[in-house]
Amino acid sequence: MALKTNAALIIIDQQKGILHPKLGRRNNPRAEERVLDLLNHWRRTARPVIHVQHLSRSEDSVFWPQQSGVEFQERFTPMAGERLIQKQVPDAFCSTGLEAQLREAGIEQLVIVGVATNNSVESTARTAGNLGFEAWVVEDACFTFDKADFFGQAHSAQEVHAMSLGNLHGEYATVVSTAYVLKAE
Repeated sequence: MALKTNAALIIIDQQKGILHPKLGRRNNPRAEERVLDLLNHWRRTARPVIHVQHLSRSEDSVFWPQQSGVEFQERFTPMAGERLIQKQVPDAFCSTGLEAQLREAGIEQLVIVGVATNNSVESTARTAGNLGFEAWVVEDACFTFDKADFFGQAHSAQEVHAMSLGNLHGEYATVVSTAYVLKAE
């Protein structure tokens, strides 16, 4: 698979709040470094970058707009010319105009990174696939947290991450690594 010259990098929820200890144990401790590797590549090659910011409707969220934590981490601050999408639910397509912006720009290929794998990343990738976009999810540029399943069984962040990627791969998206994307010119 080749990386198109106008493939959009979609960086999901790289905000200060995602680093809050109350979220618990996470996987992929170097995920942010991989996101930066991709972001730097996109900027060098003048491909479109879309930053997604979650503005929660819940006061107890780390992304509640009335508190510190909702702002981007400095290393992920959008630069001039990069798009900003603000969402209130996990799916970056829901009520944001993202689909229309992508279609207007002729963008058909999306490279999705960020947090959390089983939440906003998976939700956005599912919609992207359902809408007919060629979606790539970069497994080592995403992470999530420990989570109990519906029946109360605890699962490690890595297990949750792996199951989410398994849900996506081949159905809604293609799961790839950062190294793969950087070599897919």
